[in-house]
Amino acid sequence: MPKTVAELLASHCRPLEGSAALTDDAVAAQLGVLPAWARDGRRIHRRYAFADYWETVAFVNAIAWVIHREDHHPELVVGYDRVDARFDTHSVGGLSENDFICAAKCDALYAARPQASA
Repeated sequence: MPKTVAELLASHCRPLEGSAALTDDAVAAQLGVLPAWARDGRRIHRRYAFADYWETVAFVNAIAWVIHREDHHPELVVGYDRVDARFDTHSVGGLSENDFICAAKCDALYAARPQASA
């Protein structure tokens, strides 16, 4: 059974050396809890959109702090008004719970960001 968003947010990444990647069914179930994310082979990915470069970089800095604390680092592609985030777990050769924990934490930061005033 997949973890809820609240459970993912309360969780912390852990070392997984020697563990197996999540099954396709487990990945699909967990993606149901994080619908903005999609599977791309051995990774999950999401694009975050922003009004400008300042918001984009502020988000990257915010997630960098959280992700460093979790010690589970994504591939980030940063553009003027977007961030493409991709997670996978190299030590298991695919996806792990750590990927979903970090994805949920990135989503929470995105949802909590200050909205640009018009």
